[in-house]
Amino acid sequence: MATSLEPIEPLRIAGIREHVREHRARPPVRALLVVPFAVIVGAAALWSAVVDTRAPVGPGRVLCASLVVVWCAAAVLVATQRPGEPLPVVMMLGAAVGAFAVGGSALLGHDLSGSTARDLAALARAAGVAFLPACALHLALGLPDGRLVTTGRRVLVAVGYVASAGVAVALYGDRPSLPLVSVVVLGALDAVVALGGFVARGQRAPLAVRARFQWPAWGATVALAIGATVAVLNALVDWPQPIGAIAVGATVLVPIALVLGASGLGVRIDRLLVQTITLAGLVGLVGASYLLIVLGLGRTPDRGERTLLGLSMLAAAVAALLWVPARQRLSEWATRRVYGERHAPDEILRTFGSRLTRALPLDELLLQLAESLKKTMALEVAEVWTRTAGRLERAVSVPDRGPASITLGSEEETVVARAGVSGPAWARVWLPAVVPAESDPILRVAPVTNSGELLGLLVVRRPAGAVPFDEDDDQALTELARQVGLALHNVKLDSALQESLDEVRRQADELRASRARIVEATDAERRRIERDLHDGAQQHLVALAVSVRLARQLADADPDQAKGILDQLGVDLQEAVQELRNLAHGIYPPLLMDRGLGEALAAAAGRAALPTVVEADGIGRYPQPVEAAVYFCVLEALQNAGKHAGAGAQVTITLHEEEGALLFEVVDDGAGFDLGTGAHHGHGFVNMSDRVGAFGGSISVDAAPGRGTRVSGRLPLAG
Repeated sequence: MATSLEPIEPLRIAGIREHVREHRARPPVRALLVVPFAVIVGAAALWSAVVDTRAPVGPGRVLCASLVVVWCAAAVLVATQRPGEPLPVVMMLGAAVGAFAVGGSALLGHDLSGSTARDLAALARAAGVAFLPACALHLALGLPDGRLVTTGRRVLVAVGYVASAGVAVALYGDRPSLPLVSVVVLGALDAVVALGGFVARGQRAPLAVRARFQWPAWGATVALAIGATVAVLNALVDWPQPIGAIAVGATVLVPIALVLGASGLGVRIDRLLVQTITLAGLVGLVGASYLLIVLGLGRTPDRGERTLLGLSMLAAAVAALLWVPARQRLSEWATRRVYGERHAPDEILRTFGSRLTRALPLDELLLQLAESLKKTMALEVAEVWTRTAGRLERAVSVPDRGPASITLGSEEETVVARAGVSGPAWARVWLPAVVPAESDPILRVAPVTNSGELLGLLVVRRPAGAVPFDEDDDQALTELARQVGLALHNVKLDSALQESLDEVRRQADELRASRARIVEATDAERRRIERDLHDGAQQHLVALAVSVRLARQLADADPDQAKGILDQLGVDLQEAVQELRNLAHGIYPPLLMDRGLGEALAAAAGRAALPTVVEADGIGRYPQPVEAAVYFCVLEALQNAGKHAGAGAQVTITLHEEEGALLFEVVDDGAGFDLGTGAHHGHGFVNMSDRVGAFGGSISVDAAPGRGTRVSGRLPLAG
């Protein structure tokens, strides 16, 4: 059933816009609840840091409470910037769990009068410690906005919370002690799942939200690197202390990173994140190496050895950081001293591909290639040959040796294309033109091919007495010839594509011109018909009308004269009918429609100005447009022959069918003409070309002075 869309009233549109503005201006209820909840949780954490206990206030309790306050503040900031997201709620949940752990520990250190109060404090501590891994898993799988977008993620988070509940029950059963082995194992499992889910969602994220994944990843990576570094240093040199407080304090980077990622100023930090991960991996590798060598294969260092070990670790870290820039400079210095150039011989393989992307002309690209070959491989001569139409031509040579060419047969091309990098002995047999006259040159010939097709050659030669080419040189030439072959193949494809494009443009121009000529010819033919009707049949009919009126006037007064006028009317009427028939024949001959091309052309030949013979044996009937095109093209050629062939000339019309096409020829033995004068581009020939071109056919003209003219046409026939 058809439906119609009625325009929405202006008042309704205004109401919708106002509702949207109010919705954007008014944050959701959960965002409003984050602020008071953060105040309560932060106050509880601060109270746990300053509450009077049997033990003095240590840096660990103060640090943990401060960390909870930072998470609360970060949740408030995210809620103000992203009020429609559940991310601040997840952050507050983690802060609340941390507050339970800190507060429960503080209460257990306080003088509690009853066992129930102590049990509640132990329960709060156990729940806070056990649920921290589950909250971290929830946060990692919910990034960037806190939503668990798939059922699988929701199931994983639910399993994490259930497992944390089980660990919490176990910890509560072991009160007042707090064994953390189960928490560490659960945290490691949650970390593996969280890392996999975080990376999977981050890789699929659009670029617009990629920063919200990169900032938390950067914060977690730096915190993990700091914790690992502190642990390794403490194990080796018993410094710094306490490692737990430092590792926990490093996690403050995570909420800060979440705020930076959620802020409107958050930008992508691709390069920073890559460098951070690389540096963290390097630090981990150095630390693991020291742990394995010193503690695994040696012994624990004593107090006097720890200073020396710490300095050696510092030296190793500095050396690792300086290795990347130092390696590049040392490599350049050593290459310059060994090869005499800044780049090694295989450097050209790495740079040639980049040159292809600079849209350089082929001649310039090959010249740079030859110059680089000469420098990097210590050559006397470097040449690049290209193949064109069965000939190898020297396109570039350094130093310049001028043009040269080699003609290859098909068998020779096959042999050269299949040969690998070859020496002077092979070249003397198959390509003697590239081998110098000296007896034993240091030379290599590398065929440039693509898909088995020979496209060119690389010819390199070292001066007499130089170091011969080795396997590395041959391998470099082989790979370089492959890259050059790909470049030459692409140039060949570009040339073919450009030729095809030019041909399409030429055909399009011809089509536009042909359409314009057809419209013009149609208008001219319409005007001719109108003129013929006016000057011919219309004049006869007007005369007939006058004679009819005259006969009517004389019918009573002079019957004999009236009868004479009526007799003349009969004659004039026959002439008018004949005039109309002649006009109709000029538009579309009835004989062509009824009897086909053979008889229609035979009738036209009988009316031609020159003696004409028609050879149309075996010609059947064809579609009406095809027959009309051939008929009028032949008539045009006959008219041209009558005008220009001269007296005494004869014309032969030939029609035959061949290979799914209808062919015709109009040949005269008259005066002919010079094709160079452009006479075959006249109006008549253009009309013929347009007629057959409309069916995908073609017209050709062959003429010479004193040898007559041949007009040939070909029209394809549909299968």
